[in-house]
Amino acid sequence: MGVLAILQSALILWLSIYGLNAFILAWLHQRHRRTVISLPVAGPDALPRVTVQLPVYNERYVVERAIDAVAAFDYPSDRLQIQVLDDSDDETTELALARVEHHRAGGVDITLVRRPNRDGYKAGALAWAWPQATGEYIAIFDADFCPSPDFLLRTIPYFVERPRLGMVQTRWSYVNSDYSLLTRVQALALDGHFGVEQVARNRSGLLMSFNGSGGIWRKACVDAAGGWQTDTICEDLDLSYRAQLAGWECLYVPDVCVPAELPPQMAAFKRQQARWAQGSAQVLRKLTGGILRSGVLRWPQKFMALIHISGYLAHPLMVALLLITLPALIAPDPATVTLGGLSLLGLGPPVVYTISQKYLYADWKRRMVVFPLLMMVGIGIAWCNAKAVWRGLTRWGGEFERTPKFRIEDTGDRWLDSSYLLDVDISSIGELLLAGYALGLAIIGVLTDQNGVAPFMLVYSAGFSVVAGLDVAQVAAAWWRKRRSRIPASPQA
Repeated sequence: MGVLAILQSALILWLSIYGLNAFILAWLHQRHRRTVISLPVAGPDALPRVTVQLPVYNERYVVERAIDAVAAFDYPSDRLQIQVLDDSDDETTELALARVEHHRAGGVDITLVRRPNRDGYKAGALAWAWPQATGEYIAIFDADFCPSPDFLLRTIPYFVERPRLGMVQTRWSYVNSDYSLLTRVQALALDGHFGVEQVARNRSGLLMSFNGSGGIWRKACVDAAGGWQTDTICEDLDLSYRAQLAGWECLYVPDVCVPAELPPQMAAFKRQQARWAQGSAQVLRKLTGGILRSGVLRWPQKFMALIHISGYLAHPLMVALLLITLPALIAPDPATVTLGGLSLLGLGPPVVYTISQKYLYADWKRRMVVFPLLMMVGIGIAWCNAKAVWRGLTRWGGEFERTPKFRIEDTGDRWLDSSYLLDVDISSIGELLLAGYALGLAIIGVLTDQNGVAPFMLVYSAGFSVVAGLDVAQVAAAWWRKRRSRIPASPQA
């Protein structure tokens, strides 16, 4: 067996491990899906003091909605503190301050917290406000989340009778999942995580993650685990793993949903995914040693934890597999290029997504219609995420590039004329080149009688084309819209 064949087989094997992981999580979900963790009864006198933190940076479209939502919490007012952690440098600050003053006049304990700089980004803002937080428990929401008034009453009681419970995470839902095909794809992908993966991990004793929003921390747990740290840009994943390695428990509560906004722009979605990919790679570097040396975890827990935090490595592996296929095809004495091992990788995610939709929705069949597009988008963002993984493996920290929110709630809402609109992502150039490369490989595969290569390469080509094409098309549509608005109307005859 030649070097290329060995390398190709190794890549396929590594990728197939992630597919196997999907099957394992699907099985664990089915095994534990009926496990019910009842909410303890806690009278008003037993409810502890809670601080709600809203980290905000340039969110003028959604900041008022977020502040109003948390100010409406049905919780004893003498035990509720709200901090709006505002790092903005646009009119968001003025809007936020007006809502803060409005609710403070109504008797709500709410303040606007400003820092002299934006060091550490979101983690830095949380750490800055930490000494001023007076609650025993800290609830955290990003600016695009809309928690219901009973959120705290449906979550805080879990902590009362469980002194080692350090964190409660709730399920994300979406205010705009049916806005477009792209938002439907994102909803399907996130449902796989929140509907299956989080349930499977938490109920079977595996390590789970805090998702950055829609969750509550015991303040003592955060302090014991080392606090918010800024050496990764996935501070949520980092802290949740450090807490569990220190012996704290985490709880996932899928029955409590917090609606959030999905980005309608492809460039914004890619930015979000790249941030998660880079941060996850940094957490992998930071915590692998601690996971392996842990005396708290058993070896199956360690293995599944490493698979979890290394999940974004699948993207550079996919790109590497694509790139070595050409030399494997045109080698003087080529070995048969077989990609059949990827069938395991291809079947695992559909099982997870199908289970999640059946678990969460009555109209699950309608929602699964977009799965082929999700598959193509998942491939198409591989180049962007591969670069992000490389950054995460080679440097600490980095800029926390926010995902712009436009307050898209109804299908008639518009965002193309927003000043938060992103330019075409530079990764689109690489995606278009890879789309052409994959198409060429499909043709070569047919010409060299290796027809099994062609279907995989055509899917690669379609995925990169869809992601780059939508990115460019959305920005072009915005440009054309602005140009037309500047053209004076023709005089009437």
